[in-house]
Amino acid sequence: MTLPITFQCHGAIATITLNAPQTRNALTPEMLCRLSDAVKAFAGDPALRVAIITGSGDRAFCAGGDLARTIPLLSGERAPTDEWDHRLLSDHEILAASGLREYPLHKPVIAAINGACMAAGFELMLGTDLRIAAEHAVFALPEVKRAVIPFAGSMVRLPRQVSYCHAMEIMLTGDALAADEAYRMGLVNRVVPASQVMPEALALAERIARNGPLAVQAVKRTVIESSGVSLIDGYRLENERKRSVLSSEDAREGPRAFLEKREPHYHGR
Repeated sequence: MTLPITFQCHGAIATITLNAPQTRNALTPEMLCRLSDAVKAFAGDPALRVAIITGSGDRAFCAGGDLARTIPLLSGERAPTDEWDHRLLSDHEILAASGLREYPLHKPVIAAINGACMAAGFELMLGTDLRIAAEHAVFALPEVKRAVIPFAGSMVRLPRQVSYCHAMEIMLTGDALAADEAYRMGLVNRVVPASQVMPEALALAERIARNGPLAVQAVKRTVIESSGVSLIDGYRLENERKRSVLSSEDAREGPRAFLEKREPHYHGR
């Protein structure tokens, strides 16, 4: 049986794949539940340090929520009919974890964007920390064209990640962006040929995974938690993380390895 979400681990790197290329990886209730489970599995495994989220096929990273099943279910137009529907409606953490929104994930996540990144797919991308896009990828939040809104974090996150004017144009017109436009406005880190998306994402993940995991997670957590707070409160968060990281075994191992001219061995403690 082919699962619509796959979760694979290679060393310290987890790869989560949206695996429904026939529907451009549009998110069904089952996919949202399984994606939530995969995110939680990554978060809860101390051996895993970095995750890559991608889509199968070469057409789409994720075309959004499934218009036949997910959107009508969430709007109340369709009654739940199976265990996935019931679980999605009853467990508030599913949308939080599957959308990388309001879920405590301090480990870095890379989006390997292999095609169209639209609607809920765009919102999932906004929850990641680094993004590698294929040259043919397109990006859009088209919700206003259907008289609805992007409700999985975009109205809050997008203006914090690109300029206000760019964010408003994307959300108010619903028009699509080409990959090079997304790069110019800072929405993605790199644009590469389609065949290089996963190799580039893996190389980036490996570079991050070699670093001290406590330090990496402290950086991500501090950046997120200090967003929107005063400088004084932000510095307080920095000081808290400084104390916790500098008291770790890893923080002693890093300088020692440098002085001894060898590779460090970090254990996350």
